[in-house]
Amino acid sequence: MRSVAAKHPAAALLLAVAVALAATIVTACASAIGASSSGKIVAVGAENQYADVLQQVGGKYVQASAIMSNPNTDPHTFEASAAVARQVGSAQLIVQNGVGYDNFMTTIENAAPNSGRKVIDVQQLLGLPDSTPNPHLWYAPTTMPKVADAIAGDLAALQPSHAAYFKANAKAFTASLKTLTSAIASFKAAYPGAPVATTEPVADYLLTALGADNLTPWTFRADIMNGVDPSPQNVAAERALFTQHKVKVLLYNQQVTDSLTESFITLAKQNNIPVVGVYETMPVPGYDYQTWMLTEVQDLRKAVTDKVSTEHL
Repeated sequence: MRSVAAKHPAAALLLAVAVALAATIVTACASAIGASSSGKIVAVGAENQYADVLQQVGGKYVQASAIMSNPNTDPHTFEASAAVARQVGSAQLIVQNGVGYDNFMTTIENAAPNSGRKVIDVQQLLGLPDSTPNPHLWYAPTTMPKVADAIAGDLAALQPSHAAYFKANAKAFTASLKTLTSAIASFKAAYPGAPVATTEPVADYLLTALGADNLTPWTFRADIMNGVDPSPQNVAAERALFTQHKVKVLLYNQQVTDSLTESFITLAKQNNIPVVGVYETMPVPGYDYQTWMLTEVQDLRKAVTDKVSTEHL
């Protein structure tokens, strides 16, 4: 997914208007940044998967909220509002993805600068360049433990008396991922090089960890992600993956479909190839980051093993 402004030029203007309208409010919020009325640290995740980890690490001392959290909407069309500007402006700790995925966060932060605000940009945390082609960083199994540790460090700086509590929660979070890493290792051992097709690179990092072989051309995936019509050659190559039964499963972005991606879902089903929907934001309620990722792995395994489709979580 590109940034909102990149995919929807009008959104850049809408965002600028929203920030301008909220400037005085946000500045007031920023100048008064502090703990919530309950004494909790106010934290914001640009995406709800990051807000979830913020809450898990912060526990009883943190009040975490998310900007993007609805799995039934297209994150690509998100438009920041004055309310979002106030929410971001009042935060003491922010976690955002980077890689152009949530540029609106930086725009708002720059509109209301505050030296007391801490911002974790996951792209920067991982040392990734701006040219990183796939922005869905949370699907890499190694990402969230690093994010959790960074959160614990920043929370400790904000409330030093609770530093040991935050560190212990971050350690417990990482330990809780062992079920997921075991499921990944089991799949990789059982189905080495499992051939799959995708519509977008949403779960590509996870597929790499699983040892799957993504046969969809990268240029096709990138075009769909960026809202560009793929070439006829790539469309034909993608169709052949199903008509010639070259793949065991199709993974598609459940939150973003159009007539082209729907045609591939239909074609896969017609050729007895199961389909699995993957998400850009964590499905809620009912999931935390750990169970969300584990369920994605389990659904893929059911597709490969038993030809079972799972289109919705």
